[in-house]
Amino acid sequence: MTVSQKTRSRLTLLLVAVFFLGSFGIAAALFFGGWKPSQTRNIGEMLDPYPDLRAVALQRADGQDWTWQPANRHWHIVVAPPADCGAPCAQLLDALHRVWLSEGRHADKVEVLWFGELPANAPEFSGLVPMRPSAGLQSKLPDLATADALPVYLADPNGYLVLRYAPGFNPSGLRKDLGRVVK
Repeated sequence: MTVSQKTRSRLTLLLVAVFFLGSFGIAAALFFGGWKPSQTRNIGEMLDPYPDLRAVALQRADGQDWTWQPANRHWHIVVAPPADCGAPCAQLLDALHRVWLSEGRHADKVEVLWFGELPANAPEFSGLVPMRPSAGLQSKLPDLATADALPVYLADPNGYLVLRYAPGFNPSGLRKDLGRVVK
């Protein structure tokens, strides 16, 4: 091997190392500098910090205690409607039932936690978990629901609220977000 071939080989190796380490260095500088992208792929509003629901004592409507089970990898749609909500709650539950159905074979990885009385003629499906209203849960939610403003939240399998869907949200946005996380 001649001197020029050795030099060319070394320069090629040095160039590969600079490209690799340079991109890593830029990524590290952006991350540790606190930069965040201005727009994300999720449609729901990312909560920061994530409210932790693991310490909140929750009960099913039948009185059984309910705990988060991260090993099951279930995502949870959390709804805490006001008492005597009526037609708006029935419409919301119907929309959530459709979102649940749209998950197809992954629907068994999604649970709708409904904290309060179910509306009349509520659709029955295996992903619906009727829950007792919880003051502890209400204190962790960013906003309180009213009959004309029903926010919906998405909780991860560990018990953290990660996304908020504002009252009047488009259910297809929730479906898209679920499609990204439920697999």
